[in-house]
Order: sequence, then C-alpha cells, then structure tokens
Amino acid sequence: MDEHLQPVVDALQARFGVAVHEYAGEVSLTVKADQIVEVCQSLRDDHAFEMLIDETAVDYYPEMEPRFHVIYQVYSMSKNIILCLRVPVDGTNPHLPTIETVWAGANWYEREVFDMFGILYDGHSDMRRIVMPADWQGHPLRKDYPLGYEEVQFTFNYEDVQRRKPHPKE
Repeated sequence: MDEHLQPVVDALQARFGVAVHEYAGEVSLTVKADQIVEVCQSLRDDHAFEMLIDETAVDYYPEMEPRFHVIYQVYSMSKNIILCLRVPVDGTNPHLPTIETVWAGANWYEREVFDMFGILYDGHSDMRRIVMPADWQGHPLRKDYPLGYEEVQFTFNYEDVQRRKPHPKE
C-alpha cells in the first residue's frame, strides 16, 4: 500500500470500522450506507481528497446479496492518490444518502446511477433521469432488465432477416 494512503486507511478503519481490500495495488474500502457521507466528509476535510472522479454501480443479481455495490473513486491531488469506496446496497429498496453536499459534482453521477440502476439518493437536489428519456420504463443496466434482440444478418439468413425486419413506409 502507498505510504501516503496507509495513514488515511488506518484512520478510517479506526473511526468507521471500514473493511479494507487490496488487489493489484488498488485499495478499496467497504463502507456502510449510513456512513458514506461522514466518510466522504472525513476524506475531503481531514485527508485532502479534493475530488470525486467517478461514481457508478455494479449489479450482482442473482449471484450475491446485497444486490448492488455503489462505487466511488476519490482523488487527492496534493498526494496524487486514488481511493475506492464500495457501498453495498439492498436490491429490494435501493436507497443511499447523497454526497452532493460533500462534492457538488456527485449530482450528475448520482443521477446517472439512478437512471441506469434505479438506486435512489435521499436528499438529492434533482433526482430525475439524465441519460434515458423521462418517460422510459425500467433501468437498463440492471441484470434483470429485458434485452432487445436483433438477429445479425449473414449471407445464409438474408431472406429471413429481411422478411422480419421493419421497413419504413414509402
């Protein structure tokens, strides 16, 4: 582990009891959902992590419970280190508190996670779709979302595909 990152991880373990995972030189901390705002505030105020560089989610359906993990990548420009935070979120009623008050840029990331995965952020200032149309039903990056299917056309199935393919009216 990086010499600049070790004291940060030790402090967060002592204060919040986070679980630490290290793989291929990258460190990730598993944080409880109700602690994410406090952990982010501590990273910003006490440990000079000035920037949220990414926020996304992973759907582990049906292999794992809790179903979702929301992943935050935070960056310290002064120390040149990146830290990953993982927050497990239940799939039946996916809610998290917003970290928009810590890093204002989280607004757009949280809207995208809501739009694609259906995870709601309590206290968010503008929780509406950002990628899909406003009247879209469902959340496309969930593993249980129905897939659209269009058969790939080759020389051996050209006639079958052309027969079923919708054509614009002239």
